[in-house]
Amino acid sequence: MAILLNIDTATEIAIISLAENDSIIHHVTNTNQRDHASFLQPAIKILLQEADLTINNINAVAVAAGPGSYTGLRVGMASAKGLCYALNIPMITINTLEVMALSSINRIKDRSALYCPMIDARRMEVFTAVYDDQIAEIIKPCSMILNEESFKDMLQKSKIYFSGSGILKLKNILETQNAIFNNHQTTPDAMAALSYSAYIKKSFADIAYASPEYLKEFYTPPKPGV
Repeated sequence: MAILLNIDTATEIAIISLAENDSIIHHVTNTNQRDHASFLQPAIKILLQEADLTINNINAVAVAAGPGSYTGLRVGMASAKGLCYALNIPMITINTLEVMALSSINRIKDRSALYCPMIDARRMEVFTAVYDDQIAEIIKPCSMILNEESFKDMLQKSKIYFSGSGILKLKNILETQNAIFNNHQTTPDAMAALSYSAYIKKSFADIAYASPEYLKEFYTPPKPGV
């Protein structure tokens, strides 16, 4: 049995959870992105109290490493590192987009479709990736500048479920029945599943060198007529 602390402060909704293996014991959320820093440590204390555990019962800490909010990523990463150093336990880093995609997969359960989480960036830019129903990457996590040609080839072949804070940008320029937009929020069980999978594989981060994934490389689809 492993007790895992999962920290996700990467986006507008922070989710902090305690899990026994991949089963959620308790979780708390914060919907005010500006308060993620002040929310985090009290949230961990509350979770431990509700679970009747102490901080020494934690076997590993998992953190959503990005992409996402610059400040949110730094807050989560710093807290995870501090706990892991203090407790001498392993740290696990999880891609935020992967957590979002698995949340959609678990809710929708369409095994023939693709899943595209999007995090809003500036102007027509989003942080995004495309996954199949087994979380295999079809398009790896990247920064993408959206236009009318975005995902066109994929949408001719299969349905894509789009989710996250960046979908409105695409919804306004994309018209096809195979593009399905939903407002599903990230769920704590998705990160718990991913962190436990990493834990049993001993896929641990190097605490000294781990850093947020800001995704500075850009992927720009071809413009119409080019």
